[in-house]
Amino acid sequence: MRSHPVSTFLKLAALVVAAVLLAACHRGASRSNLVQASNIPSSFDVTVYAEKDTQFDLDDAPLTAQDLQSAFRYRLEQNLPMTTVLLKRSEKQKVKNEHLVALARIATQMKIKAYVEESGGEIAEIQAPTRDSGETEPAKPDSK
Repeated sequence: MRSHPVSTFLKLAALVVAAVLLAACHRGASRSNLVQASNIPSSFDVTVYAEKDTQFDLDDAPLTAQDLQSAFRYRLEQNLPMTTVLLKRSEKQKVKNEHLVALARIATQMKIKAYVEESGGEIAEIQAPTRDSGETEPAKPDSK
């Protein structure tokens, strides 16, 4: 006689333990380029939304990171306020690390402050790592 119920129970228990371990590992994950901002502005000059394929939604127009930077430059040329940007989750897409990296690069290049609204409604500042923060510059080949 086979004991299917016992082996099935053991397999199910092993699957539940694996799922719990996987969930526990993910729970502590954090994004290294986010900093809890102590002085979050009460309003933001521009609000963009994360879209699929690492695109951004600015005024209902899907933009690549390069197009978004061009739109920000246009705002600066037109003397429109452009000191703070808030990145939010859209209805269909959550904020990915690629969105954060692209916006951090734009903010660093244009000397603006970028923020992201996390899933719990908390707002954190996006900061790109600088060379002063411990990153080493790649070695340059010797020219002879």
